[in-house]
Amino acid sequence: MVRWIIIFLVIALIAALFGFGGLAEGAADIAKIIFYIFLVLLVLSLVSRLFRR
Repeated sequence: MVRWIIIFLVIALIAALFGFGGLAEGAADIAKIIFYIFLVLLVLSLVSRLFRR
């Protein structure tokens, strides 16, 4: 999942560099959403691991 975040951030940076503002904003928004989903899953995984012990 982290790989997808990096891919969308690179797309956003390249699009911004070439002047495609809308595409850059969209890719950055997708990267942010995936990042927040990743954080939620990470926290849930850590909490579940804590209760298993």
